[in-house]
Amino acid sequence: MSDDRKIFVLDTSVILYDYDAIKNFKEHDIVIPITVLEELDQFKKGNDDKNFAAREFIRYIDKASGSDTLQSWTHINGRTHGLFKIEMGSPNGIDVDKVFGEIKPDHKILNAALRVQKENPERKVVLVSKDVNLRIKAKSLNLVAEDYETGKIKNPDDLYTGKTVIEKVPPAVLNELYQHGECRASLLFKKTKPIPNHFYLLNHEGKTLIATYHAGTEMLELAKKRSAFRVMPRNAEQICALEAILNPNINLVTLQGVAGTGKTLLSLAGAIEQRRNFHQIYLARPIVPLSNKDIGYLPGDIKDKLNPYMEPLWDNLKYIRNQFSEKDKEFKQIGEMVENEKLVVCPLAYIRGRSFANIFFIVDEAQNLTPHEVKTIISRGGENTKMIFTGDINQIDTPYLDSRSNGLSYLIDRIKGNPMYAHITLERGERSELANLANELL
Repeated sequence: MSDDRKIFVLDTSVILYDYDAIKNFKEHDIVIPITVLEELDQFKKGNDDKNFAAREFIRYIDKASGSDTLQSWTHINGRTHGLFKIEMGSPNGIDVDKVFGEIKPDHKILNAALRVQKENPERKVVLVSKDVNLRIKAKSLNLVAEDYETGKIKNPDDLYTGKTVIEKVPPAVLNELYQHGECRASLLFKKTKPIPNHFYLLNHEGKTLIATYHAGTEMLELAKKRSAFRVMPRNAEQICALEAILNPNINLVTLQGVAGTGKTLLSLAGAIEQRRNFHQIYLARPIVPLSNKDIGYLPGDIKDKLNPYMEPLWDNLKYIRNQFSEKDKEFKQIGEMVENEKLVVCPLAYIRGRSFANIFFIVDEAQNLTPHEVKTIISRGGENTKMIFTGDINQIDTPYLDSRSNGLSYLIDRIKGNPMYAHITLERGERSELANLANELL
């Protein structure tokens, strides 16, 4: 066996993040500590994505092993990849429970990795975990540890923003846009080709024109300031966002930005504005437990338990409704849409396994999703479905995600440039001066 083939030891967090992780190490071999199977057994029941991931991985192990025992090396994905096996967590030299003075599953995983390392001195053994603290413990025991890199973007600071500011715009471009609302992209871009649905902020004599590139016609089209259900964009970025939301030719939109930039509000207002074009509007968000406590600790029935998670979405809906007086038909329409389930506010876990046709689907707080969860949601989209993903990649509430590995960053990085897709990063907060002060200085 070649010395350049590594042995990767995977912990539970990696499996729950990506149940296909075992297939992503090419020719290298994989060890699964038996403690990981014990922990997955606790996750296999339920409707959350982590429960689904646990079940899928367990099924794969069962199918791949066939009639063989898992104490011997078994082929991964036929013979195109390396081998895998299950490793017992008993210590072989260092007893991690004694080192840290506590008996816990993480220490059994470390014991398993150390055992593999001692039994394979000629090979490099690497513990792979999404748990930062577990990686630190491993390194303190002279064990190489790495994060699971599949699905991570290179640098969140270089993430696609969806907009470009252009100074010194040729007069011919401005004249065409002013007179006809569009112009040939070649008038502005001589050597490079514009990005489909990218927004260009054209500055001239202190004024800014916003244009977006339509790949089908190869034209720059003027993006005008317009309202959606009386919600009016307050800055150039919000104009871009609403343009993408209201464009019937764009099926997938991402909005990234700090709190108070209007991501969810604009998405919901745009959806209600186009309510006649879709059978239903879904506004969903992932459930992140409050103060690390499970939803079950909250009092009341399931509706009462979910209210704390869904309240921010209802707040945006109330804001839109309050743009009208109680006598206006639009005020009553919003209430009727909720009562008739034309507009549905729900946790993401409730839509697993469904297919969506003729749906306007808004996913809020998408930075708390894994890349696999985002892929699963988008793959559910049927005919005449539009999806909006909103979030802030720097405000992540789940322990095993960061600005590089979350689903929103991954989606923006991988889909940019597709003619069906548009993105805009919102930077200026419009909630209040107080909110802006907190975002800038705290």
